[in-house]
Amino acid sequence: MITRLPPVPASFFSMVLGLAGLGNGWRVAATHWGLPMWIGEAVMLLASLVWLSLIVLYVLKWWRQREAARAEIAHPIQCCFVALIPVTTMLVGLAALPYSHAAALVLCTAGGIGALAFGVWRHGGLWRGGRSVSATTPVLYLPTVAANLVSAMAVSALGWPELGQLFFGAGVLAWLALESIIIGRLLTAEELPPALRPTLGIQLAPPAVALLAYAIISTGPPDLVARMLLGYALVQGLLALRLLPWVRQPFTPGYWAYTFGVTAIATAVLRYTQRGSDPIFSALAPLLFVVANVVVLGLALRTGVALLQGRLLPAPPATQTASSTRG
Repeated sequence: MITRLPPVPASFFSMVLGLAGLGNGWRVAATHWGLPMWIGEAVMLLASLVWLSLIVLYVLKWWRQREAARAEIAHPIQCCFVALIPVTTMLVGLAALPYSHAAALVLCTAGGIGALAFGVWRHGGLWRGGRSVSATTPVLYLPTVAANLVSAMAVSALGWPELGQLFFGAGVLAWLALESIIIGRLLTAEELPPALRPTLGIQLAPPAVALLAYAIISTGPPDLVARMLLGYALVQGLLALRLLPWVRQPFTPGYWAYTFGVTAIATAVLRYTQRGSDPIFSALAPLLFVVANVVVLGLALRTGVALLQGRLLPAPPATQTASSTRG
């Protein structure tokens, strides 16, 4: 039975990003608008259960399908999704924070160290060159940008905002360094193949997550930096809508790439709305919150249907081998 479990891709951890992001948004909405607190906690619980299930499947993948795991971590594109494992570990730690500071500390510490180590190993390896321009996609943001910005949020929530500022700087400057490379590839190289087009959803995440991290490591109403990050995140969201007809294809879990940016910008704007009456942030807060719910819940329903129909997970290794033999 165990040997026939499918090798679950590390990219599936993007589901945890969206669910935890939405749960965090509901937590803020509950305190600001008086919405039911249990909804956010239920979404956080679901995110934690999905994370735990994926952790078990990923460990089994290294145990029983080691060649598939090694091939993934050596792949020029898929390898970057492995960074989501420590990143989502920190998000689950933040989900646990209201209930157990010790559990949150353990999860966030393990996730933060893992994210930093993987980012240095994976991104440092890229500096040796020899990389094809076709392998340059927004997934490059994950090992350094996403990892450091979530680390900033985690350590700040645990009570060390000064340390959070260090991670924030690392994440933002890594984003700015990579942005021109990725946009340059999108502008001048060949079109992304259909299977990779949903990764464009990650393009919204850096400014949106940076805005959320900045809201957590700072105090007071939105300032110039917050408005700059919000403006750029909104433009990235409009670009994502503009490209959606080109990206669109039969449902794939890759669409979860859109969820972290969507939920992050909604939560960040809500956090700033709590701090004072800013007309721009206050006007956008309910709209962005609704959009985040529609996107995540819609993808969750599509994912559940695909799972029930047996179309979500890749074929087990035995099936793949048999297919290749017949071919």
